Amino acid sequence: MKLTPAPDPDALREWRIGQLLAHLPPRLQKAIRWLRRPSSRWARIPVGFLFCLGAVFAILPVLGVWMLPVGLVLLAEDIPALRRMTDRALAWMERRRPQWFHHDL
Repeated sequence: MKLTPAPDPDALREWRIGQLLAHLPPRLQKAIRWLRRPSSRWARIPVGFLFCLGAVFAILPVLGVWMLPVGLVLLAEDIPALRRMTDRALAWMERRRPQWFHHDL
């Protein structure tokens, strides 16, 4: 019996996030990719909190619940407990909504 190595969790996480980012408008994609770079930590943490806060005001036209997962993914770059939570959430989303992850770009 041949054992196959387990996929690298970080690579799998990056792939899943990349697939979801592909659904965002190009300007927002570019901003999120910039914020996720290690050198952008000084901006990532406050922006992550602002996205989470913006989700609270989902009744307003521009703000919405979509901001919560974006904020949590940004915060998860620096908070290991959130990273584990978002990894589980991304795995659950991929099982429930595979069309969000497997699409032609």
